[in-house]
Amino acid sequence: MAKVKLTKTELKAQSDQLKRFQRFLPMLQLKKQQLQSEIAGIIAKAEAVAAEERALREDIAHWVGLIATAEESLTGLIKLRAVKTGSANIAGVAIPTFEAIETDIGEIDAWATPAWLDNALESARRILSLQCERRVYEEQRRLITEELQQTSQRVNLFEKVKIPQCKEAIRVIKIALGDEQTAAVTRGKIAKSRAPSADQEVAA
Repeated sequence: MAKVKLTKTELKAQSDQLKRFQRFLPMLQLKKQQLQSEIAGIIAKAEAVAAEERALREDIAHWVGLIATAEESLTGLIKLRAVKTGSANIAGVAIPTFEAIETDIGEIDAWATPAWLDNALESARRILSLQCERRVYEEQRRLITEELQQTSQRVNLFEKVKIPQCKEAIRVIKIALGDEQTAAVTRGKIAKSRAPSADQEVAA
């Protein structure tokens, strides 16, 4: 702890600073809890998307297995053109939100491809959409995790450094001021005892 001035002015400054820290700390703690909750929610959403993607892949694999050349028919038919995103604010953190994807689908010869190809292509498009959605969730998690780390550092700084330092400074200053007051009273008594009384002055 840096050396503090043992004065009443410094005592007031330290007391005011302590009040500010104690007022802001609960707000930081609340923000920390909110960010932790948001991260847990994002993880749950990402896991749900991943599970749906796995299910669709299994479905497509079943269709592809029907005709040996079917997988070649799917290759290059769907191309991602754009990912549409929005924005949201979570505890002061700006994050992207997933809205939709735009795709291009190649020309299909209805006579040369299996009848179920339309359904397979829709499932493939859905898989592509889910992949993009999952990447947005990953970005959300990264941004909120960074904010959580900074907030946690501030909470620790207030709890373990700033507030204890202020309390210690206040304690030291109060002791010093108390000692100074006691010493002043003692000096006053000594001076009074050494001063000649009125009777002594008359006798002289």
